[in-house]
Amino acid sequence: MKASGIILAFESSCDDTSVALITTDYKVIIQLTSTQIEHIKYGGVLPELASRLHMKNILFLVESALYQSNLGFQDLSAIAVSINPGLIGSLIVGLSFAKSLAWSLNIPLITVNHMLGHVFANHISHDYLAPPYLALIVSGGHTEMVHFTSDTEFIIVGKTRDDAAGETFDKVAKLLKLGFPGGPLIDKLAASGNPDFHVFPRAIKQKDSYDFSYSGLKTSVKQYIASQTEEWVNAHINDITASIQKAIIEPLVTKSIRYSVKNNIRQILICGGVAANSLLRNMLTEKAIKYSIKVFYPGLSLCMDNASMIGAAAIPKLLNKQYSDLEVNAFSDKGIRYL
Repeated sequence: MKASGIILAFESSCDDTSVALITTDYKVIIQLTSTQIEHIKYGGVLPELASRLHMKNILFLVESALYQSNLGFQDLSAIAVSINPGLIGSLIVGLSFAKSLAWSLNIPLITVNHMLGHVFANHISHDYLAPPYLALIVSGGHTEMVHFTSDTEFIIVGKTRDDAAGETFDKVAKLLKLGFPGGPLIDKLAASGNPDFHVFPRAIKQKDSYDFSYSGLKTSVKQYIASQTEEWVNAHINDITASIQKAIIEPLVTKSIRYSVKNNIRQILICGGVAANSLLRNMLTEKAIKYSIKVFYPGLSLCMDNASMIGAAAIPKLLNKQYSDLEVNAFSDKGIRYL
């Protein structure tokens, strides 16, 4: 490994093409991301279109990142890339490009689980973090509670049995005709609403379970909206979204605190796109203070899919020489997993 310890990282698991240069002490040199706004008119991501746009953007982003940081390929120590979970076509674009660079430069290839990347986004924002800690991973397609005993060892202690928290935000926003993505839209509207306006259901309330379920909430919202006129819903949209948001966030907070207290964990990391939600940050922080638990979350730009987090998650693997074979392939299995 070169003395500088610079990793070139790629993230292409969904609809954002992201490239970053990061040092082995978690300092981001540069990050460039191309957001595919072409999907907005479809109300969701079109996988084939996403793959084509990744192919179009990735080389330009690499050249721009190296040029703007005044670095060359000779300065790189390793190539890191997200390999799962995600859209398989999009993952293959990033992985194929990363493989070709690693081979041509004769430097290590490090493959990273996308969800693990979200966890390590916290290491960029808080460079003094050290396990043990509980990671609450909440993104568009994933909701998991993961107990880290070290940077490379963890136990999944809870996960969603159906819809994820972020997925639920998107689906109820669609029911309310708010647009896509739903999380930021609902968060903004809910800021001036009454979260106790209507009590939507919370599933799996058993104290010995740390799993989540949101399909019943989605159905309840659908039935609630159908029982009202469109005019009434529009007139009370702030209160309705605030009530929905509380129903999504409250179980995340309750179960994270309960597990941490029971297992004497003093650090909770919020990770993933939903980590940008203001109610989740505020409610979890407020509850945690009562038990002398510290809550950490990344800067807003690091909550979304980005290459810096992939590079950060690759750092322990690079330092421990946990490299990937060039024959490795991408796969779309959900959940956090080391490769």
